[in-house]
Amino acid sequence: MYYSGNFYNKGLGIKKLSFLILSIFLFAGCSFNQPKIVSSATILIKTPKLKFYDKGFISKFQNFTRVEVFSAGVTVLRLDIYENQICKDTFKCQKSENFNQEFLHSSYEKDFLKKLFEKDERNIIHKDNQHSILIKIKKD
Repeated sequence: MYYSGNFYNKGLGIKKLSFLILSIFLFAGCSFNQPKIVSSATILIKTPKLKFYDKGFISKFQNFTRVEVFSAGVTVLRLDIYENQICKDTFKCQKSENFNQEFLHSSYEKDFLKKLFEKDERNIIHKDNQHSILIKIKKD
Protein backbone atom coordinates (compact mmCIF):
# COMPACT_ATOMS: atom_id res chain seq x y z
CA MET A 1 0.00 0.00 0.00
CA TYR A 2 1.24 3.49 -0.80
CA TYR A 3 1.34 6.20 1.92
CA SER A 4 1.68 9.82 1.10
CA GLY A 5 4.46 11.94 2.54
CA ASN A 6 1.91 13.69 4.77
CA PHE A 7 1.45 10.55 6.84
CA TYR A 8 5.13 10.40 7.73
CA ASN A 9 5.29 14.13 8.42
CA LYS A 10 2.45 13.83 10.92
CA GLY A 11 4.36 11.15 12.79
CA LEU A 12 7.47 13.29 12.81
CA GLY A 13 5.42 16.24 14.08
CA ILE A 14 4.13 14.20 17.02
CA LYS A 15 7.70 13.21 17.90
CA LYS A 16 8.82 16.83 17.77
CA LEU A 17 5.83 17.95 19.83
CA SER A 18 6.45 15.21 22.41
CA PHE A 19 10.11 16.18 22.63
CA LEU A 20 9.18 19.85 23.02
CA ILE A 21 6.69 19.14 25.82
CA LEU A 22 9.17 16.86 27.61
CA SER A 23 11.89 19.51 27.31
CA ILE A 24 9.62 22.20 28.75
CA PHE A 25 8.75 20.03 31.75
CA LEU A 26 12.39 19.12 32.31
CA PHE A 27 13.72 22.68 32.19
CA ALA A 28 10.77 24.21 34.05
CA GLY A 29 10.99 21.60 36.79
CA CYS A 30 14.67 22.31 37.34
CA SER A 31 14.17 26.06 37.57
CA PHE A 32 11.56 26.29 40.32
CA ASN A 33 13.54 25.50 43.45
CA GLN A 34 16.80 27.36 42.89
CA PRO A 35 18.63 28.78 45.93
CA LYS A 36 18.94 32.54 46.24
CA ILE A 37 22.33 32.35 47.99
CA VAL A 38 24.79 29.46 48.34
CA SER A 39 27.79 29.71 50.68
CA SER A 40 30.49 27.12 51.19
CA ALA A 41 31.55 26.78 54.80
CA THR A 42 33.34 24.69 57.37
CA ILE A 43 30.62 23.54 59.74
CA LEU A 44 31.02 22.12 63.24
CA ILE A 45 27.93 20.86 65.05
CA LYS A 46 28.70 19.22 68.37
CA THR A 47 25.82 18.32 70.66
CA PRO A 48 25.22 15.27 72.83
CA LYS A 49 23.38 13.62 69.88
CA LEU A 50 24.89 15.30 66.78
CA LYS A 51 28.58 15.39 65.90
CA PHE A 52 29.60 16.74 62.50
CA TYR A 53 32.69 18.64 61.43
CA ASP A 54 33.53 19.08 57.78
CA LYS A 55 33.06 21.21 54.69
CA GLY A 56 29.57 21.94 53.50
CA PHE A 57 27.13 24.34 51.93
CA ILE A 58 24.49 26.67 53.29
CA SER A 59 21.83 27.32 50.64
CA LYS A 60 19.12 29.91 51.22
CA PHE A 61 15.94 29.19 49.28
CA GLN A 62 12.78 31.28 49.30
CA ASN A 63 11.01 29.17 51.96
CA PHE A 64 13.84 27.38 53.75
CA THR A 65 17.56 27.13 54.40
CA ARG A 66 19.46 23.93 53.54
CA VAL A 67 22.58 22.92 55.44
CA GLU A 68 24.68 20.15 53.91
CA VAL A 69 27.86 18.70 55.41
CA PHE A 70 30.12 16.49 53.28
CA SER A 71 32.86 14.05 54.20
CA ALA A 72 35.00 12.60 51.39
CA GLY A 73 32.46 13.90 48.87
CA VAL A 74 29.53 12.14 50.52
CA THR A 75 26.67 13.96 52.23
CA VAL A 76 26.77 13.06 55.93
CA LEU A 77 24.18 15.61 57.07
CA ARG A 78 21.41 17.43 55.26
CA LEU A 79 19.00 19.69 57.12
CA ASP A 80 16.18 21.62 55.47
CA ILE A 81 15.29 24.30 58.02
CA TYR A 82 11.86 25.87 57.60
CA GLU A 83 10.12 28.45 59.76
CA ASN A 84 8.30 25.84 61.89
CA GLN A 85 9.95 22.52 61.05
CA ILE A 86 13.28 20.89 60.34
CA CYS A 87 13.75 18.03 57.91
CA LYS A 88 16.80 15.79 58.28
CA ASP A 89 17.71 13.34 55.53
CA THR A 90 17.48 10.36 57.89
CA PHE A 91 14.01 11.06 59.28
CA LYS A 92 10.78 12.77 58.41
CA CYS A 93 10.24 16.44 59.09
CA GLN A 94 9.54 17.38 62.65
CA LYS A 95 8.50 20.55 64.39
CA SER A 96 11.37 22.84 65.27
CA GLU A 97 10.53 22.61 68.97
CA ASN A 98 10.75 18.79 68.84
CA PHE A 99 14.03 18.90 66.91
CA ASN A 100 15.51 21.33 69.44
CA GLN A 101 14.35 19.19 72.34
CA GLU A 102 15.81 16.03 70.81
CA PHE A 103 19.11 17.33 69.39
CA LEU A 104 19.81 20.65 71.15
CA HIS A 105 17.83 21.63 74.25
CA SER A 106 14.20 22.50 74.90
CA SER A 107 15.19 26.00 76.05
CA TYR A 108 16.16 27.03 72.50
CA GLU A 109 13.75 29.14 70.47
CA LYS A 110 12.01 27.29 67.65
CA ASP A 111 13.74 29.38 64.95
CA PHE A 112 17.19 29.23 66.58
CA LEU A 113 18.88 27.14 63.86
CA LYS A 114 17.26 29.09 61.02
CA LYS A 115 18.49 32.40 62.46
CA LEU A 116 21.94 30.96 63.16
CA PHE A 117 22.53 29.61 59.64
CA GLU A 118 21.04 32.68 57.94
CA LYS A 119 23.42 35.14 59.60
CA ASP A 120 25.54 37.12 57.14
CA GLU A 121 28.67 36.99 59.30
CA ARG A 122 31.67 34.99 58.04
CA ASN A 123 32.49 33.44 61.42
CA ILE A 124 29.61 32.33 63.62
CA ILE A 125 30.15 30.66 66.98
CA HIS A 126 27.44 29.45 69.34
CA LYS A 127 28.79 27.95 72.54
CA ASP A 128 26.50 26.64 75.28
CA ASN A 129 28.61 25.01 77.99
CA GLN A 130 25.60 24.30 80.18
CA HIS A 131 24.06 21.97 77.56
CA SER A 132 27.33 20.84 75.88
CA ILE A 133 26.49 22.46 72.54
CA LEU A 134 29.01 24.00 70.17
CA ILE A 135 28.14 25.19 66.67
CA LYS A 136 30.79 26.91 64.53
CA ILE A 137 30.27 28.13 61.01
CA LYS A 138 33.19 29.55 59.04
CA LYS A 139 32.03 30.75 55.63
CA ASP A 140 34.57 30.75 52.80
